[in-house]
Amino acid sequence: MHGQSPADSHSLASRPAPAVDAEQLLAASAHRLAGIGRSAASIAGSADDLGLLTDQATRVFGEVRSSLAAMIDGNRGIAERARHGVHKAETTHGEVRAALDRAAGLADSVVRVEQAIADVSATLRQVAEASQVINKIAFQTRIVAFNASVEAVRAGEAGRSFGVVAQAVKDLAQMVADSSREIASVVDHLGERVQALENEIDQGRDGEAGGDARFLVSAAIESFESHFGEVEYLMRQTADLSAGNLALCDRSVERLSTFGEEFSRSLQLIGAIREEAGSLLEISEDAIARFASSGVETEDTPFIVAATRAATEIARRFEQALVAGEISVGELFDERYRAIPGSNPQQFMTDFVPLTDALLPAVQETVLRLSPLVAFCVAVDRNGYLPTHNRQFSQPQGGDPVRNAAFSRNRRIFKDRTGLRAAHNEEPFLLQTYRRDLGGGETVLMKDVSAPIWVQGRHWGALRIGYGFAE
Repeated sequence: MHGQSPADSHSLASRPAPAVDAEQLLAASAHRLAGIGRSAASIAGSADDLGLLTDQATRVFGEVRSSLAAMIDGNRGIAERARHGVHKAETTHGEVRAALDRAAGLADSVVRVEQAIADVSATLRQVAEASQVINKIAFQTRIVAFNASVEAVRAGEAGRSFGVVAQAVKDLAQMVADSSREIASVVDHLGERVQALENEIDQGRDGEAGGDARFLVSAAIESFESHFGEVEYLMRQTADLSAGNLALCDRSVERLSTFGEEFSRSLQLIGAIREEAGSLLEISEDAIARFASSGVETEDTPFIVAATRAATEIARRFEQALVAGEISVGELFDERYRAIPGSNPQQFMTDFVPLTDALLPAVQETVLRLSPLVAFCVAVDRNGYLPTHNRQFSQPQGGDPVRNAAFSRNRRIFKDRTGLRAAHNEEPFLLQTYRRDLGGGETVLMKDVSAPIWVQGRHWGALRIGYGFAE
């Protein structure tokens, strides 16, 4: 390699440095900052979306925990009642089983009663037959006594004693006959009662399967054992299932608690991301505003100038209306936002809406023609209430809330970060970068420049211009 000669070194050092255009450099830097702001706004918007999702997830998480807690309480109640039911079933089973055992013994007693009744019937028949025999004997005795009396009379004085005996025998026979008739009457009555009892037993036997009391009781016991056994089994199964479900719920609670701890850490992280994104956005917005305030022409300068001019023009028209008596100060600064019935999203009316409908369109619609990048130009009061929007966004509401949100944006209060900062700002202008919600789930990254509106020294609100990024 050949070294440079002293002459060459002197010639390079003596060459003048290329001229640097400071304004071009600042403008380029401002453009770069605008790009950073755009990215910061995108991040901040995504962080907001994530925040909304986490808020929803937190709400759902709380509902799940509440539902699971209620489920656990319900399962505990079911398990307790099932255990109580099993205990009650076991107790009832024993009591009914003992009752059926007694019923079985009663059935044996019934059989014994049936046998005894049959024996009584047989005995009664024997008694009746014996009574008939006694009646016959008594009849024959009376005949014999009568014949003996006749012979005694014939015997005269010698047969007098025999006649006395014959009369006694006759009287005894009569007494036996009378007693026999009474026995026969009682036997007949008792026989009727026994026969009726036998008939009832026969009817009961004929009306039941098998005709055997012991068989009937045995069948009842078997049926009870079968059906009650199934009930007891199902109750035990219910108790086991509820206990298993309770154990599963307990494990779910443990997992949910673990998930809740992880979710809480995620929420903290998401909150930190949102704060960092918001800080980055504010820093980029502040830097862009400083560039714009420095007098350097940037891509935002035309919109800043248009916003300040439009705010001044609106303030002038408001003050003229006050002087002309078209509206009072109280009406112009009215904050009694009255809901319009049936509106969705909710719209409101104030005392100054008729005036803004008459004065603002001429100013706002003119600004729309400033650049194809301009999406809207509106005046809002210091609370973010937008009385009169651009014509394309002031369509009458219909039955579709999504369409209303996109095309019926007048008469609404916007309390988002960008809207409230613009409404509250009292500096000459405020330049913001944000993600605009177009309704129906559609969003777009935009810039928002606003300038305060002062009426007779009082801050009424702001003129806002929303416009897109230059590619």
